[in-house]
Amino acid sequence: MRFVIVTGMSGAGRSTALRALEDAGYFCVDNLPISLIEKFSELIYPGNTEVTKVALGIDIRSGKAFNELAATLEELTVAGVNYEILFLDSSDEVLVKRYKETRRTHPLAQNGRVADGIQEERKRLEFLKKQADYIIDTSNLLTRELKQELDKIFVQNKNFKNLVITVLSFGFKYGIPTDSDLVFDVRFLPNPYYYEELRKLSGNDKPVQDFVMGFEVSHRFLDKLIDMIQFLIPNYVLEGKNQLVISIGCTGGKHRSVTLANKLYERLRNNADYAVRIEHRDIEKDAVVKAH
Repeated sequence: MRFVIVTGMSGAGRSTALRALEDAGYFCVDNLPISLIEKFSELIYPGNTEVTKVALGIDIRSGKAFNELAATLEELTVAGVNYEILFLDSSDEVLVKRYKETRRTHPLAQNGRVADGIQEERKRLEFLKKQADYIIDTSNLLTRELKQELDKIFVQNKNFKNLVITVLSFGFKYGIPTDSDLVFDVRFLPNPYYYEELRKLSGNDKPVQDFVMGFEVSHRFLDKLIDMIQFLIPNYVLEGKNQLVISIGCTGGKHRSVTLANKLYERLRNNADYAVRIEHRDIEKDAVVKAH
């Protein structure tokens, strides 16, 4: 029997996670009253049913009864019920944006301010996050990427990598990414933009990569960057961080930053202790701006 409790911040992807688990063959129940959880566990206990994979969605909508959840989980543990907690999180900025886009009302935003509701929810869910077996920060994850992570954990039974590193290239003229944890400026490197044969290409193209990495300073910068990040990562993990955004910027976010972001991603991606993804935020923006 695999019994997964799916919870986390409102707007962080709990419903998406439940749908993904249901598609993977889990029997899913959403927003069951807290008072019925113990009885539910008795009904699905091994030997009582043919169901072998269960996912139970719990969130702040349980109202005042949510305060009883800690005691209920303790009772399940005493009764020998093996359960896992999946906690879905996201940054405050992303959560506010998602609520504004959907025009939904946060369940705790009694005065109408989503930000206040999010802060109150974080306080109430703190004990659950501390108990969680898996914490997935969906701030920078696409829906398909979240489903892939869930598939690795709950279908393929692979070891969970609690820290997800996003290597992000960007252009300074379009602004520094607001969710950046570390920002590095590579505008000191020679610029391929000034070479006609390279201008229309990007850091994803070999001629640009060869040009940017054709200078010793590029290799020295990359080596020093790797050394610092490898020092920082274990300390971030100890702090409990589960999402790290490393942003690398040049003027337009098309040549130098893309090349260095790709090289950094290649050096980090095979580590067994964390997951790594790559994103190029502004790689197409120059073409779009010029077209208009």
